Amino acid sequence: MWEAPEYLGNLLAEQYGSALAEEICGGFLCRRPVTLRVNTLKCSVPEAEGALKSAGIDFSHSGICPEALIINSAREDSLRSLSLYSEGKIYLQSLSSMLPPLLLNPSPNDSVLDMAAAPGGKTTQMAAMTGGAAAITACEKNKVRAERLRYNLQRQGCGRVSVMVCDVRRLDSRFSFDKILLDAPCSGSGTVSEEHCEFTAELYDRSCRLQAELLKKALSLLMPGKRAVYSTCSILRGENEEILKSVLPSAGGRIIPIPEGAFPEVPRLPTEMSGTLCVKPSRLFEGFFVAHIEKI
Repeated sequence: MWEAPEYLGNLLAEQYGSALAEEICGGFLCRRPVTLRVNTLKCSVPEAEGALKSAGIDFSHSGICPEALIINSAREDSLRSLSLYSEGKIYLQSLSSMLPPLLLNPSPNDSVLDMAAAPGGKTTQMAAMTGGAAAITACEKNKVRAERLRYNLQRQGCGRVSVMVCDVRRLDSRFSFDKILLDAPCSGSGTVSEEHCEFTAELYDRSCRLQAELLKKALSLLMPGKRAVYSTCSILRGENEEILKSVLPSAGGRIIPIPEGAFPEVPRLPTEMSGTLCVKPSRLFEGFFVAHIEKI
């Protein structure tokens, strides 16, 4: 039987106890259905539903937002063959990764920074949430990934997004933003599987150092009284709560508690920091962590 990488397994057992760690590993093995987000810049939810029905594709609704659909009878290749996909009317996206933009909740008049934007799922989601009206700056330091980001933005019809090919840690301090999304590069401890199970101590340690630097930068660019979301696809405390505890006091940030009743269908793992959300890997959800922050 498949087992998580030994180093990850030890960290999970230490943090959650052996019984819950075993449940988490069971979640890693789930074959999740394809999920997607209807791109309301180009298509209404009823229009997308009608096209899926015409193609003989069965789907159900997710409760996290009206645009999120769970595909019950098709895989990625079938969806990519549809005009809905090629015309940018839908975006294939995991349910867990839709949570950070929903919590950030950008408004049409906001200036928004997406600090690690490629390939663009969350960037395009925020553009759609604001009717394409928010001024979004999307940073990506890798040129190849930045081109993929531009391609997705164009196909999704996101006209007010500026792509910056740069290391966001070196972004000029003269910039300031109303809302910041930091979906930080991480070890991927919430998304391992039989097919993708690379996890090492070196990757984990490197991720923690980078996350702390990025969060400090985020708070330096965020205007007082404004809000940011910090998220990772990790379920390890060292990349999540411990980063927040080490950075927020000196950087002038405080946690805005996520209500316990928010996203009731999302399975939760216990967290050390009240008001944060850690998603338990399951049949529908990848492991994920989200925190809502205000600049003091």
